[in-house]
Amino acid sequence: MEDLNKEDRHIVKILSIEDITHNVKRFTVEKPLNYQFIPGQATDISINKPGLESNVGPFTFTSLNQSEYLEFTIKIYKEHDGLTAKLSTLNPMDELIVHDIFGTIQYRGPGLFIAGGAGITPFLAILRQLKVENSLSGNTLLFANHNEDDIINKTELKYILGENYINVLKAPLHSENQSKTIDEALLKAYIGDQNKWYYICGPDAFTAAMVDCLQNLGVQRTKIVIEE
Repeated sequence: MEDLNKEDRHIVKILSIEDITHNVKRFTVEKPLNYQFIPGQATDISINKPGLESNVGPFTFTSLNQSEYLEFTIKIYKEHDGLTAKLSTLNPMDELIVHDIFGTIQYRGPGLFIAGGAGITPFLAILRQLKVENSLSGNTLLFANHNEDDIINKTELKYILGENYINVLKAPLHSENQSKTIDEALLKAYIGDQNKWYYICGPDAFTAAMVDCLQNLGVQRTKIVIEE
């Protein structure tokens, strides 16, 4: 592994790869020396193989900063034949290139987390850190997915947040789960006092729609945290 002070490019070995859902994998990799990040931040990753080094994509850390390794929870799009499809073909001991750290999604205080699909990833690191610090009070998660099979880390999120973890499924597979989407009507029940924060992450269209809904409900833009 390379020292962080040399450059913003670090070659690391994959330690393990696990299936989380039918199209999401967890990659555990070596951590470069002196590599520090804030929960919610991300880095650019590429594969350390000839012809693939320049195919770079952004991925959020889902491990804690104090961990001895890095973890990335990555949705695989095999139909696109892009970077995630190539990542899905790798094995432990293959190498990745991780770069500098970036990202504006950081914890500011108690509030409502609104995640769409793989947009849960920055919140995984944040909620795990809050659990370690015993600082989860006042936080709620609304997690939107297509159906039950798409939910990332459902058991862990339920363990961390208890009744403050709410699944919102567009096309549930089980009859006991009602079809829902996150809209103004749903969000209205979770709008709190003026000091509450609102964290949003998901596809661009999802994020834009959530920001519009919150502002329509009277939430100040300065209290909304998104990747910018």
